[in-house]
Amino acid sequence: MREIGGKTDVLFDLASITKPMTAVAVARARIDRDAPLGRFLVEARDTPSEHVTIEQLLAHRAGLDSHRDLHAPLLRGERVEKTLALRQAAQARRADAVGAPPSEGFSPVYSDLGYVLVGAALSRAVGARDAGEAIARLVLEPLGLGDRAGTVRELAARGVLGPFAPTEDVPWRGGRLCGAVHDENAWALTELGGSGHAGIFATVDAVIAFGTALLDALDGFASAIGDVDLAWLVRERGGGTLRAGFDGKSLEGSSAGARFGARSFGHLGFTGTSLWLDPDAHAVVALLTNRVCPTRRHVAIRGARPAAHDALWARAHQLHARPSPEPGDGAHGCESRSTRFD
Repeated sequence: MREIGGKTDVLFDLASITKPMTAVAVARARIDRDAPLGRFLVEARDTPSEHVTIEQLLAHRAGLDSHRDLHAPLLRGERVEKTLALRQAAQARRADAVGAPPSEGFSPVYSDLGYVLVGAALSRAVGARDAGEAIARLVLEPLGLGDRAGTVRELAARGVLGPFAPTEDVPWRGGRLCGAVHDENAWALTELGGSGHAGIFATVDAVIAFGTALLDALDGFASAIGDVDLAWLVRERGGGTLRAGFDGKSLEGSSAGARFGARSFGHLGFTGTSLWLDPDAHAVVALLTNRVCPTRRHVAIRGARPAAHDALWARAHQLHARPSPEPGDGAHGCESRSTRFD
């Protein structure tokens, strides 16, 4: 493993890279992926989402809208009733999915709401305060990453108080955010904890370690997260590139760049983060930035990501040009980069 460019002790808001960790935590908890959401969440009962399955939620095929402003009461100076917010998410059935039974499946539409719900279901199933605590217990701590990755609350409990990369200037939240989750719905629902869609902070080496452990487990090498079936998370699904907790590489214009192979999978984060894994090249690449600092209107990363991923893939491939690892040694070519915009 190798890190280049910038500091490697800075904790970045991973944003939606939390989603792969949620998916892996669901698998590690051995939750029945065919179980209906209503089995775990009373808030989902008597809603259109009561009978959608955990796997449909993880694969963005639960028929839900992409987003709802669950945090809206905060903008009015009111508190968010979490039970009502979860019910609002469960009721957010898309117009094209109205009336269709979950057993027939839904076309894929990327949805934070699905991960809000599955994160709450995960926490209820394992008796955790929220999805962030469940991820720490099931994924980060077994990998020895508890002091380099987690929610702000879990990190503070370990005595880790930063440094955090700042994110956006948000007047209604008191100014520039630093050491607080950027995503408004995650902040409204879990504050310094973590939701299923956002809330995990990590250093770049911790993200690489997570990706490496996942790739090792899928390849049959010894891994602290490899004692359960993870293959169903990354298998290709019809209708698009979205998998369960991950996205595949699109045929044209992929943010992964040109070098990652067709079987590659990963995820982007709104704050400027990304994780990509190439199972054929045995490459794990992480790019952590805080591109939303000082404003989310800063979108230059859209052009920078493919070039950065190409360069990092090339370095990872170079590092992997060595004798094949023996089962159990966990060796993969890995490359990462972290960047700060202060």
